[in-house]
Amino acid sequence: MSERLPVWFIPHGGGPCFFMDPPVGAPNAWTKMEAYLRGLLKGLKERPRAILIVSGHWLEPRATFGASKAPPLIYDYQGFPRHTYELKFPAPGDPALARRGRELLEKAGISAGEDAERGYDHGVFIPLLLVEPHADIPVIQLSLENSLDPARHLAIGRALEPLREEGVLIVGSGMSFHNLQNFYRADPRVLQLAEKFDAFLTDAVAQDEEARARALTKWEEAPGARVSQPHEDHLLPLMVAAGAAGSDAGARDFHDHVFGAPISGFRFG
Repeated sequence: MSERLPVWFIPHGGGPCFFMDPPVGAPNAWTKMEAYLRGLLKGLKERPRAILIVSGHWLEPRATFGASKAPPLIYDYQGFPRHTYELKFPAPGDPALARRGRELLEKAGISAGEDAERGYDHGVFIPLLLVEPHADIPVIQLSLENSLDPARHLAIGRALEPLREEGVLIVGSGMSFHNLQNFYRADPRVLQLAEKFDAFLTDAVAQDEEARARALTKWEEAPGARVSQPHEDHLLPLMVAAGAAGSDAGARDFHDHVFGAPISGFRFG
């Protein structure tokens, strides 16, 4: 490709939220997020040849790449309308890219694996149904490591940075606020702390590479950190994205409040 692709950390919403009736009393809860995801690729000069996406819904002992040629869908949500279990996202996999990713990690001294059976979880197919509804760009998913070590995930991202020169769009899929107990009936005290954590993330991604890594590695020390992320599986995709950003600057390119909670997306490069 003629240009180095950017890296994104995107919010993927709640379950299949974009494909069902909006919540009673909040008809526009997901409207801005849906529009953001639908427009994600429109500013690119060239379409990616493939998408590598890291979801907060797949954890393994070591970084593992989905290597199926035709990944099935994993409907890993419960209690939603029947039609949301019939959604289709037939994007092809890319076993060669999975192998290339594994080799890059191993070259950096990071143990990695491949899984030729696993499909796309909803942290992948739900947002990508909006980002790329034609499903004609190959997609591979990368797991998180269940160590949940932020520095480790920054290193994984750094090792994968060369893929950006090879036409691969790297995407972290999670949520900048992911306290489900306080999401739909948020305590004002929780929301105040969530605003502080969102401000921390926005400041952190805008710093230079070294300062950004220091800040994100110590994310738990930030105001509102554990209130916003009781379990960091939905934050760690940001670490992978930030690592893959290299020296490229980051900035918040999406911001909204959903049920009162701040939700942000970030772009690097």
